[in-house]
Amino acid sequence: MTRIDYTGTGLSEDELAATPWQQAKHWLDEAVERSGVQPDVPEPHALSVATVDADGVPNVRTVLMRFFDERGPGFLTNTLSTKGIELAGNPGIAASLTWPAMFRAVRFRGQAVLLDRAEVEAYFATRPYGSRISAWASMQSQPATSRAELETAYEKYATQWPDSGSPDDVPVPDFWGGYRITCDEVEFWGGRSNRLHDRLVFTRVAEGSLDDASAWTVSRRQP
Repeated sequence: MTRIDYTGTGLSEDELAATPWQQAKHWLDEAVERSGVQPDVPEPHALSVATVDADGVPNVRTVLMRFFDERGPGFLTNTLSTKGIELAGNPGIAASLTWPAMFRAVRFRGQAVLLDRAEVEAYFATRPYGSRISAWASMQSQPATSRAELETAYEKYATQWPDSGSPDDVPVPDFWGGYRITCDEVEFWGGRSNRLHDRLVFTRVAEGSLDDASAWTVSRRQP
């Protein structure tokens, strides 16, 4: 078994930003910057999302974080997918951004709220043509008999809505949408030597956005 000592600089209370939004944005910006010059952070927006099914059994998968502002992180998906069905039954959600090469992670816990349709439609228009077609072709999470079945469905919709170079040449599926995480807790993990990692946690104590300092209290957890 290979063991790697985590040689990150961690995160002290003196370095911590005043709000979870400011701290998360700072780390995300640094991850995006690093991804442009180093191969060890290939997808800085990769977001692991955990839900629970009707029996309370957890599920986790990785999506791309496509929205992130003071309201919370957001992602797009087929709302009839497994994650969509589970969130309809229980909106409790946990998610994390993890950058192993930087010895950093950000954990979000809270409730999933459906994105406004206007936000979904505006984002859909920015997707490449092939991605807009695949939103129709993939009945996400449903059984597939073969790869050929998926490619046939793709060709069907590509024929129905050929690429005209316009962002509205493919309509937005009714079942395609997204979620924003309204956070109750945001944890910042910084890996350090000897497994003495830093875990600084913002916990909600009042109403307010991720950038409202009065809505949060900060504590440290054992690694």
